[in-house]
Amino acid sequence: MGGKEQTYVDEAFKTNWIAPLGPHVNNFETDLCDYTGASYAAALSSGTAALHLALIMLDLKPGDYVICQGMTFSASANPIVYQDAIPIFVDSEPETWNMNPEHLERAIKSCIEGNPNTQNAKLPKAIIPVHLYGMPSKMDEITAIANKYGIPVIEDAAESLGSSYLGKHTGIAGKMGILSFNGNKIITTSGGGALISDDEALISKSRFLATQARDPAVHYQHSEIGYNYRMSNVLAGIGRGQMEVLPERIKQRRANFNRYKIWFEKWNVAGFDIRFQEEDSEMFSNRWLTAILVDPAKNNGLTSEIIRLALDEENIEARPLWKPMHLQPVFEEYPFFGDGTSERLFDHGLCLPSGSNLTDEDFARIFEVLGAVLKDFSK
Repeated sequence: MGGKEQTYVDEAFKTNWIAPLGPHVNNFETDLCDYTGASYAAALSSGTAALHLALIMLDLKPGDYVICQGMTFSASANPIVYQDAIPIFVDSEPETWNMNPEHLERAIKSCIEGNPNTQNAKLPKAIIPVHLYGMPSKMDEITAIANKYGIPVIEDAAESLGSSYLGKHTGIAGKMGILSFNGNKIITTSGGGALISDDEALISKSRFLATQARDPAVHYQHSEIGYNYRMSNVLAGIGRGQMEVLPERIKQRRANFNRYKIWFEKWNVAGFDIRFQEEDSEMFSNRWLTAILVDPAKNNGLTSEIIRLALDEENIEARPLWKPMHLQPVFEEYPFFGDGTSERLFDHGLCLPSGSNLTDEDFARIFEVLGAVLKDFSK
């Protein structure tokens, strides 16, 4: 927390604005628009809710196709199945670890042609790229392909608030973008998310659906199925305080990355080959998480799991990268287009401790463990 969150929450209590909607919700939405450059925003209960509403507003029906990045958390794909639609998973490219444009176009063509991999011939209803760990996807290539076939893009920017591509914040290159303020994100409202867009009608519709789709009548009347997806005024107050410290949080996360990068460079000079997600000149990542790749064939037999277990022995948590969706038991029956890149990332990847509040003492503990492990595998 940055400090002002309590002030805004106290204000919500003093004015008795506790339930969903209220001045903090309105102001939080304005803050999000001002920061990202989106024209409109709807503050919601989660990023998953935002993605679900986005798909509903694209009239997603049972049996429709939605192309989704395979290397992601399951929340990127779950809303597709909520609608009884069919996720088509697309592999990563090795630079950003995000959706591979070549495999994306292959998947689209297969859907249109009704190849055995997708069976029925139909145009996908949406494309969902994900900005993994804060690293922007190659949105110029992805949107060019999407525009070529007339398919809307919903950017999953849940992990990338504060990241940008070609000078524009993630989440605003497509028809809609989703944000997450879950407890593990770079800023948090405890639980929460948002839908952003330059299309006023879509955001207005999302707010309507998120508040149980109540028609404008004196009595309670409903002509459409609605959802209880709106953010509360209390949580929006937390969000307003968090937005004030977002630049500092990005600075802290990027400092974490740079600290790891510099530390591992000396070991790479000594014969190791520890890799990172790398920005190019067109990208700026918030570095929500710092992740490394440890190929045992290039690191004297050292694996990411050996590092993870060594850290765990000292009560320091690290985690594997997201397990690709096409390898998940719940999604393994769905089509996948790729060349194994995401599987290799999963096999070799590790997310290191990346919290905004890491101290010098924390890093001393982390580096002590890492140093001991790498020393054991030095030639």
